[in-house]
Amino acid sequence: MPAIFLRRSRVRSSWQSPNCALRTFSIRSLFSSATPSKSQDGVRKPSRIRSSGFVAGSCSRFGAGWVHHLEETLGKSSCPVRFGGLRLFVAQAAIEPATSDGLTVAGIISNQWTIFEESESDWKSHAAAIAQSISLIKRRLQWKKMLVRLELLSAQLDKPDLWDDPQHAGKISREHGNLMGKMKEVMEFEQELLEHIDMIKLAREDNDADLESESLKALIRMRRLSKEKELEALLAGEHDSCSCFIEVQAGAGGTESMDWAAMVMNMYKMWAQHRGYGVAVVDEMPGEIAGIKRATIKVDGQYAFGYAKAEVGVHRLVRISPFDSNKRRHTSFAAVAVIPILGEGFSHVQINESDLRIERFRAGGAGGQHVNTTESAVRIVHIPTGVTATCQNERSQHQNKASAMSVLQSRLDQLEMARQAQMNAQHTQSLTDISWGNQIRSYVLHPYRMVKDLRTNYEVSDPDSVLEGDLDGFILSYLSDLMDKDEASP
Repeated sequence: MPAIFLRRSRVRSSWQSPNCALRTFSIRSLFSSATPSKSQDGVRKPSRIRSSGFVAGSCSRFGAGWVHHLEETLGKSSCPVRFGGLRLFVAQAAIEPATSDGLTVAGIISNQWTIFEESESDWKSHAAAIAQSISLIKRRLQWKKMLVRLELLSAQLDKPDLWDDPQHAGKISREHGNLMGKMKEVMEFEQELLEHIDMIKLAREDNDADLESESLKALIRMRRLSKEKELEALLAGEHDSCSCFIEVQAGAGGTESMDWAAMVMNMYKMWAQHRGYGVAVVDEMPGEIAGIKRATIKVDGQYAFGYAKAEVGVHRLVRISPFDSNKRRHTSFAAVAVIPILGEGFSHVQINESDLRIERFRAGGAGGQHVNTTESAVRIVHIPTGVTATCQNERSQHQNKASAMSVLQSRLDQLEMARQAQMNAQHTQSLTDISWGNQIRSYVLHPYRMVKDLRTNYEVSDPDSVLEGDLDGFILSYLSDLMDKDEASP
């Protein structure tokens, strides 16, 4: 069998060939012969044949024995020799792609190329950094487990009676689609790295400085993008991609704690705005003198819950109180809870109208035309569970009722998740015990200035920037630590 050159053109193309899902493939059909092109000086160049994304050591010789070995390997995982688009995808994900000379991501890492700063024009340095990111992403996603799960879901999707239960079928289909999307993105990123390495080697053989420069710039862009992908890999939970409600409640400390609760809520508003999320106040109960007793905001955007869940717990402030004429140091507490807003694709707890007690009252606060003059505020109590939701910030009673129902639905959904999967300890925390010894983070403004996360020991010496919404360092540190603990657990 002649050497096979599976190579995509310099113009990036999709990993799937047209109508891939509608065709049936055999393993041997993937290895059709391709004659490598030659330049004018007789130097072999990779063929511009589009590869459908299946690259397994391009430019290596695929003999009948190798193909037979691949068929046996796939057969052990119950993957038939002939399969459709879904089975093909699983097979692709199980085989590590390589450059034209057989270099893989694992090979790049084993070479231990020195990693320099991004400003350095060393392609090996950039390639090594990207390869390490890909390896980290796969480890965080638990790649092998994802392969097994995807194979299982694919088998369930093949069952002719799947849609006899539409709710179960929809859940299987959504999970399968989510896994496919995550794996496809990593596979494309890995393949792109190997293609740019091939291009750089080809450019050096042909003394093509423009092509080499173009590929080097692409590697630098990929290196920067890889850091974002590392973070996204931390947000692999079932509900991490959802929007959320953030609730803040003042703890022990009276007016001082109410003022601190308002500062915490403002911190989250600014953080959400910095990330480009939509922010809306759902409910707010002002303090008698300053601050808030409690408040709820809706944070709307992709992965809002995945990031915000790192903030669940008690936050402690130490400062010279502006409300103390003797200028003494005070300690205040505020508790934060985060509730995911499940989208249409998720199953919700059914709420019966007969289980609700709806109370209407006049809204509190600064007031204005209409707000305090009619009973527009709404409080909804779910009688079986005692869960309550209140909204008084909209202008009409109907709007307040709709917002309160949305909050109530999310709270009941979260209770059901906690009951089924014991998620309560991971995603939310009771707001009833807000005191010393229960804090997750300390904000010290006097006698020194520092913010320290007591779960990860991550700290910064600029409290002002943190209170202005610069929370990403704390969130990243917590999510990374959480992932490390999960990997260490048996």
